Amino acid sequence: MAGYRAEDDYDYLFKVVLIGDSGVGKSNLLSRFTKNEFSLESKSTIGVEFATRSLNVDSKVIKAQIWDTAGQERYRAITSAYYRGAVGALLVYDVTRHSTFENVERWLRELRDHTDPNIVVMLVGNKSDLRHLVAVSTEDGKSFAEKESLYFMETSALEATNVENSFAEVLTQIYHIVSKKSMEAGDGAAAAATVPSKGDKIDVGKDVSAVKKAGCCSS
Repeated sequence: MAGYRAEDDYDYLFKVVLIGDSGVGKSNLLSRFTKNEFSLESKSTIGVEFATRSLNVDSKVIKAQIWDTAGQERYRAITSAYYRGAVGALLVYDVTRHSTFENVERWLRELRDHTDPNIVVMLVGNKSDLRHLVAVSTEDGKSFAEKESLYFMETSALEATNVENSFAEVLTQIYHIVSKKSMEAGDGAAAAATVPSKGDKIDVGKDVSAVKKAGCCSS
């Protein structure tokens, strides 16, 4: 039992969703972050899967529960359950396929329809290792992120570039919002003690836009 308790010992549990078109590398971003693995043979995800990983932020243990879905239209029925309780999202496109970037706006609209307006969102341009095939410039990604008040990074799940940073940044920003709210409410200790259970929605308050604009777009 001791091992199980250690695995379950965390201060906060945050649900983060991966969204974006099929084939942009969502599953490899997930496996790179949670298991440090990458598969060239990875198949399209069927339905939904999730993995967890814990990080230390300001001496607190943050457990991330990261959900990955098929980006294909035929799985649309899962959306509301998939998004429920999410406090962070990575919105992923493939820098070598311009159509996946064009669809980012639709994904963002769907995300905002199904989640709290203060969800922390990172726009991720994946496959940055394929420099000779780039179809979406860093500037285009950055300017869209600025327009929509999103964080922005370019990543390579293959080379493990910025994968850790992108997830860690989202989790850190969620934690800062939640801890700031609990401090304002004067119950910091109570907030840390009441770990949200799976599916619980954490209301991340109204102060996220200020945080986003200050810390946006480190590529």
